[in-house]
Amino acid sequence: MKKPPRADGTDSSHTIRPELGRRGFLMGSALGATATLASLCSLPHAAAGAPSQRMPAIFIGHGSPMNALADNAFTRRLSAWGRELPRPSAILSVSAHWLSRGATGVGMQERPKTIHDFGGFPQALFDVEYPAPGHPTLAREALGAVRQTSVIGTEQWGLDHGTWTVLKHLYPKADIPVFQLSIDYDKPATFHYAVGRDLAALRDKGVLVMGSGNVVHNLRATDRGTPDGLRASRPWAQSFDDAVKAALAGRDDRALIAYEKLEGAATAVAMPDHYFPFLYALGAAGAGERPKTVYEGFQSGTLSMRCLQFG
Repeated sequence: MKKPPRADGTDSSHTIRPELGRRGFLMGSALGATATLASLCSLPHAAAGAPSQRMPAIFIGHGSPMNALADNAFTRRLSAWGRELPRPSAILSVSAHWLSRGATGVGMQERPKTIHDFGGFPQALFDVEYPAPGHPTLAREALGAVRQTSVIGTEQWGLDHGTWTVLKHLYPKADIPVFQLSIDYDKPATFHYAVGRDLAALRDKGVLVMGSGNVVHNLRATDRGTPDGLRASRPWAQSFDDAVKAALAGRDDRALIAYEKLEGAATAVAMPDHYFPFLYALGAAGAGERPKTVYEGFQSGTLSMRCLQFG
């Protein structure tokens, strides 16, 4: 398997310690998992509270970290979207930037740190903090909800830029608890969709399930300096995005799981790290829930910024 790329487009080395690399890699042994889960038993079991309605499942194409500071059509739509969404008890984020190998992790932090997992950007971006609280109680609910695999509670990670750069616009006050679930990069697309289906149960507990990636993402084939627009600068990017849109319109989940067969996939999803978060949101959506397109268009020519809401 090819190594996942860094946020700046270069290859990263796999590491079990996220502070040593630009991405987090959680390797869980049975002993480590047992110790971690045992420590969770000492945490207070506060009541999560009953939500007034079932929360949506959403997917956000997050694009460049610089969107955290930008005032553009995409960020303005995120801000409006945040005002339209019902207020969640917590947000569970599945970000393209927390990848794990051989295990799935869930963040248990009371106060997750803001992770600046990128390089080569202005200091103003590194100065941004998103001080949202965590929610260990609902994170424990995620531990129990996932049936496809054992989930390891951890304080190893935090909120990476796939999460905070978009939440900064959706919920600028950072007053809604947030916790992340890692993507086991050793697993196939069917697994990620199935975990998303497991996570759907959290929507009835007031949790907004959010995938954050890009359905078209190939940093080595972008056209930097290209103005944001509705159409891609290259045919393969447009073809794949159109194929995803068409499959969504018919809720052809099988076609979206077998994304390699869609037109343009070989280049549009050269590596699946940014596509997999979409499958978590798709899986968390009920079979009868038709997607609402919240935003569509391209940045840097070929990065699809497609955003979706189910429910």
